[in-house]
Amino acid sequence: MAFQLLLAEFTGRVAEAGYPDLRPVHGMAFQVLRGAGATSSELAQRLGVTKQAAGQLVDDLERRGYVRREPHPAGGRRKLVVLTDAAHRHLAVAGRILHELEDETARRAGAPDLSVLRDELARVIGALNAGGDGLPPLRPVW
Repeated sequence: MAFQLLLAEFTGRVAEAGYPDLRPVHGMAFQVLRGAGATSSELAQRLGVTKQAAGQLVDDLERRGYVRREPHPAGGRRKLVVLTDAAHRHLAVAGRILHELEDETARRAGAPDLSVLRDELARVIGALNAGGDGLPPLRPVW
């Protein structure tokens, strides 16, 4: 419930900041594509969606000017999907909003920050991933 409330507030604030066309799944894709980029297949694997769904997401983001396809450094037919300046601007705004929201949440909860909560959640994740098989893909909220 806490995640849903936080996500709804975050999404609303991002829309108010000038990005009403972007949803959480777009932010997750941007996180995967940060740095050197990724292929559509790699994006699909990291998001836990089909290659077709990832391709549709890339097509949509490319039409909107948030990503572009470039030749893959290894050659061949593969394409590397990379973020544009518009996506980087969005990430900066979204990051600022997230930090503000975290600070507000901590104040409302009467805590100086959320580090204790983060530490406890990290411990829960570690316990659930005790087998060391790695974390599953984070399923996007469409």
